[in-house]
Amino acid sequence: MKTLIKRWFLLPALMAGFVLIPAGRVSAQTFTKLFSFTGFGYTASEVATNSEGGEPYGGLVISGNTLYGTANAGGTNGNGTVFALNTDGTDFTNLHTFAKTVANASNFGTNSDGATPYAGLILSGNTLYGTAYAGGTNGSGTVFALNTNGSGFTILHAFTALSARFGGTNGDGANPYGGLILSGNILYGTTYGGGTNGDGTVFAVNTSATIFVFTVLHTFTGTAINNDGANPEAGLILSGNTLYGTTYGGGTNGDGTVFAINTDGSGYTRLHSFAGSPSDGAQPTAGLVLSDGTLYGTAESGGSGLGEGSGTVFALNTNGSDYMILHYLNGGSDGAYPYAGLVLSGNTLFGTAVYDGSGDDGTVFACFISGTNSVYSVLHTFTAYNYTTDTNSDGAFPYGGVILTGNTLYGTAYNGGDASYGTVFSISLPTPPLTIIPAGTNTILTWPTSALVFTLQSTTNLVSPVVWTTVSPPPYAVINANNVVTNAISGTPQFYRLSL
Repeated sequence: MKTLIKRWFLLPALMAGFVLIPAGRVSAQTFTKLFSFTGFGYTASEVATNSEGGEPYGGLVISGNTLYGTANAGGTNGNGTVFALNTDGTDFTNLHTFAKTVANASNFGTNSDGATPYAGLILSGNTLYGTAYAGGTNGSGTVFALNTNGSGFTILHAFTALSARFGGTNGDGANPYGGLILSGNILYGTTYGGGTNGDGTVFAVNTSATIFVFTVLHTFTGTAINNDGANPEAGLILSGNTLYGTTYGGGTNGDGTVFAINTDGSGYTRLHSFAGSPSDGAQPTAGLVLSDGTLYGTAESGGSGLGEGSGTVFALNTNGSDYMILHYLNGGSDGAYPYAGLVLSGNTLFGTAVYDGSGDDGTVFACFISGTNSVYSVLHTFTAYNYTTDTNSDGAFPYGGVILTGNTLYGTAYNGGDASYGTVFSISLPTPPLTIIPAGTNTILTWPTSALVFTLQSTTNLVSPVVWTTVSPPPYAVINANNVVTNAISGTPQFYRLSL
């Protein structure tokens, strides 16, 4: 994490030097296209193939200087890949290509390992875990693991056959859209379809046994209007012994839910039923993040934006209380339809909107929160898509969300780029200048309001481990487009920084 640290008791000459820093000079975030997936060739049966995959729908996971992700299409068999890429865009590696599928009347095609991985991966040690939406021995999708060097690909569970291709039922679920979480030796996840009612399940897989033990924790009840929700597209998060997630449909209004369930399958609780436009979001496709008893998420549609609503950013407590809308996406400059979840750093949520923005191809955004207040800012707008060549300079339609490491966001775009089949990108968030001015018995600290994703922190000791605390929690006083905080000069000397 990049930080800017100043001491209030520096020599007057140095302090005067700080005053010379132009308070409004803050360099914009830097967007970098790290990789463009190459174009597809087509087989005689119209299967789209290439060497590395394409159309990445899921997000990324990072270890050291390596990013790992999935491409839901392409590869030598047209069913997607698992890939690795350095954070500087070098050394793209196809770790696994999903096998060819053989279609039949009751499923989307069978194979040995799965097909069409929509979700991103999770990483534990040197092992990557993920889900494939389709394929497997029954055509209903798989849960898989492989090593970070591409070796040791293993099927942990192949979902059983559906009674019918669309809306069919089975015992364990089918077609997992969402990713996984790992606690100890147990993976937890969701399926969009299947189960005894055809509307999805919550499941667990024990990874420690020779025979991987699969358990259904909850089967959704299978009606458009219900008490628990239906068709979860997102993965789960875990706090203690409680799993939290969202469903795309169902609930008391048919617009989806936020739910909680214990890891043993007991205590299923609907925390919120979405009501849709104009006052609420609808149809959440993403999971949640949790901080200090508050859940944060996105609803893909609903809200007060254009048409049916362009989606929302929301918050609620883990017991379902104090639900609030932090931002209604406007379907214009904000972007529209936030399919992916959020990442939280300090007081700032980062996310993506799939459509609109000034280039009509989606945005990357930040939502700064302070109590019931929030400030929304677009960090990047994907450039206009050339619908003749299906290309652009940076990518289009970021379904996968972003991750944050240090001051850099990493993400994927589903289409666009050099060959129209998507990109991997980064956005750096440079630390703005912090100005410190002595004023009698006080110090006055200022930095540009345009740097809304940064908060002011202080510490009394720079010896590791350093403990930083937030100074005068936002919102801050604003004078001439600068945030302004006044602190008394007393007691132990203070060190200050701006931090994500």
